[in-house]
Amino acid sequence: MRNEKMQQQRARAVAVIGELNVDLIASGLTSAPVLGQEVLAEDFQTVLGSASAIFACGAARLGHPVSFFSKVGDDDYGSFCLNALQKAGISTKNVSTVPTSKTGVTISLSTRKDRALVTVLGAISELRQKDLDLRALRGHSHLHMTSFFLQTALRPAFPQILRRARKLGLTTSFDPNSDPMSSWGPDVWRVVDEATILFINQDEALHLTRKKNVREALQQLAERAPCVVVKLGPRGAIAAADGQVVSAPPFKVRPVDTTGAGDSFAAGFVHAFLCGRNLHGCLVEGNACGALSTQQVGGTAGQPDLKSLEKFLRRKGVTQS
Repeated sequence: MRNEKMQQQRARAVAVIGELNVDLIASGLTSAPVLGQEVLAEDFQTVLGSASAIFACGAARLGHPVSFFSKVGDDDYGSFCLNALQKAGISTKNVSTVPTSKTGVTISLSTRKDRALVTVLGAISELRQKDLDLRALRGHSHLHMTSFFLQTALRPAFPQILRRARKLGLTTSFDPNSDPMSSWGPDVWRVVDEATILFINQDEALHLTRKKNVREALQQLAERAPCVVVKLGPRGAIAAADGQVVSAPPFKVRPVDTTGAGDSFAAGFVHAFLCGRNLHGCLVEGNACGALSTQQVGGTAGQPDLKSLEKFLRRKGVTQS
């Protein structure tokens, strides 16, 4: 019985290698921010940020053992990030604290429909492959990596890390997230080639492929990755895998804050993938997790656990498959 339980845990265990930062969120802005002008916000909170951490918390909420690999500064924000991860049940033994570094900070200015982000990288740009003990990936079944363009020191090693994970028997997922410089160079494609699942939003897909519509971009990306998922925000999501193209409409909710919704979507999709759902089922659970995450301020507060996810899907008349 003990061996069976250990095998089940390994089949569900997720590793996340990525950045850590706090999010300073001004939510409910009356209008989009404009330089030289003042706008009012309804609320302000300091919460755990970073695409990697939001994904990790989403997977943990859905019952997966999660290990985080990263670097933070030896400062209050670093302690905040570590405490938040530990409170979520995420292992931080592979997160190093560096006295000479500053923990990253993202300022999020959020309306009900979208948000603007300003990020101070700090330790985010300092994490290197030599800081990571990749032997610790053993015992996990999946590795997720994101925020490719922010992690400047780690960026060249993304392909090797994903390749190493696959050799250890893990499936992998990669979400490049936006490029602040809008360069979308060839180094991204080398990472796409190593990923089991590619997550990308519509704008990113069009920039990367230089295509004019999502279907053409999806087709080109599917020639490089076994499973490609294009996040369409309020229009749901579309994916290609095994020669089929599947889409799923969004769940209609009134968003409070969209911070991290795409990362919560990815956590829901990977959860369904690890549970053996078909492609449509993965999209549906991803959409549900993304929608629920928008119901509270910050990227993690609204993320569902298994019980609330199943309740939400039943209420929407969805049968999991």
